[in-house]
Amino acid sequence: MALSPDIKTQLNQYLDLLESDIQLLAHLGDDEQSKKMQEFLEEIVAMSDHISLASSDLDRIPSFGIAKQGEEPRVTFAGIPLGHEFTSFILALLQVSGRPPKVDQEIIDRIKSIEKPMHFETYASLSCHNCPDVVQAFNIMAVLNPNISHTMIEGGMFQDEVKEKGIMSVPAVFFENELFHSGRATIDQLLEKIAGPLSEEAFSNKETYDVLVVGGGPAGNSAAIYAARKGLRTGLLAETFGGQVMETVGIENMIGTLYTEGPQLMAQIEEHTKSYKVDIIKSQLATKIEKKELIEVSLANGAVLTAKTAILALGAKWRNVNVPGEEELRTKGVTNCPHCDGPLFEGKDVAVIGGGNSGLEAALDLAGLCKHVTVLEFLPELKADQVLQDRAAKTNNLTIIKNAATKEILGQNQVTGIDYTDRESGNDAHIDVEGVFVQIGLLPNTEWLKDSGIELTDRGEIIVDSHGATNVPGIFAAGDCTNSAYKQIIISMGSGATAAIGAFDYLIRQ
Repeated sequence: MALSPDIKTQLNQYLDLLESDIQLLAHLGDDEQSKKMQEFLEEIVAMSDHISLASSDLDRIPSFGIAKQGEEPRVTFAGIPLGHEFTSFILALLQVSGRPPKVDQEIIDRIKSIEKPMHFETYASLSCHNCPDVVQAFNIMAVLNPNISHTMIEGGMFQDEVKEKGIMSVPAVFFENELFHSGRATIDQLLEKIAGPLSEEAFSNKETYDVLVVGGGPAGNSAAIYAARKGLRTGLLAETFGGQVMETVGIENMIGTLYTEGPQLMAQIEEHTKSYKVDIIKSQLATKIEKKELIEVSLANGAVLTAKTAILALGAKWRNVNVPGEEELRTKGVTNCPHCDGPLFEGKDVAVIGGGNSGLEAALDLAGLCKHVTVLEFLPELKADQVLQDRAAKTNNLTIIKNAATKEILGQNQVTGIDYTDRESGNDAHIDVEGVFVQIGLLPNTEWLKDSGIELTDRGEIIVDSHGATNVPGIFAAGDCTNSAYKQIIISMGSGATAAIGAFDYLIRQ
């Protein structure tokens, strides 16, 4: 298979950065996929004098490992790493050659301290924008620690394994042939699952912050940047850095940027935040906030952080339908992300619950892959933009059912169907499907605030004034977790800036 001129140009720039000679060690057969992989690898080798190709006896055909000369590969790709995984491939080449990965020294030290031999396998889809984060995280661990090895397995190429393991959501990580992790995760979160959480003592030397931001999405980072620029001692606490934006593929309404994607945008934002004196604390869950003499934020590991002011930028998560079978069959056919998991349902019948913009966008996306897509909308009319409704009406393998109240998602080890009630007639109905994509909006991540004294709407949104202040003095909030009229990235960024300036004004008046 021939790489496009654009890809070759991009690759050439990176291959010039190789630190030492490396080998691509391939296990190939006579099948068509092996021939494609051989062409791919030969094309890569022809582009650099630092790369050679040799045969190896890896577990899968076709697959290839990357190793320094004379070493066994600890980073392996079972499948041709194109699409979203092309970046994973480039980074693996550079890092195996000796180029340091861009992670904090604390993370590097924790990875190197792992003494147990561990081999991880990540099943991925080349169209999945969440998979590279997980693949790259395990590749970094394998590069830094000789006790760790990792194989990325392209689900489309190894469909028998996907079916045998019942994988219906990616990324899916296996360790010792058992599911170890499913879904998007950062290297911090995965390391915590492997090596255990940081102890309470690790936070004992944290001084009191002027501003402690809780949340690592656009609102939280905007707040942290604005606070740091005011000269305030600023901390940013994030269970998942990047927030909901990491689930967003195409962003075309970021003013000044014609097009970007969620992970790319958040990588740029993180670099921006790191350019200021912001103490970023990742993969730590806040469980309680109290206003005493100072504001105290308790963490799941028992540590307590103190601050003069706090900004809650907690973001939101996908709203559940809350019907029988939804949680029991999650990752077994029930999912939210059509981009990540859609390819696993190629040629199958699926359903999308929700007829808003996200629901119809998902349905149109899936219609290009699936045998048939059925949209179930609770209301008498669709809420999606007319342009999406018009496209849906012209899509032959897409059916829309309105006034449909989902009753139950059926299945044992995987989804087999949906029961729903026609709200107009009261009659029950059933459709056979193998996948269910839930697209019914977002829910603010505020459950843990119920006993905090912070005033919430009946939908759980934090009520703020024009300065971003809550009803509790010194506690501010921003972004999708608040009662803002609209939930947009650019609006979240603005509200983060507002809350930071509001916190600064509060501090200078105390």
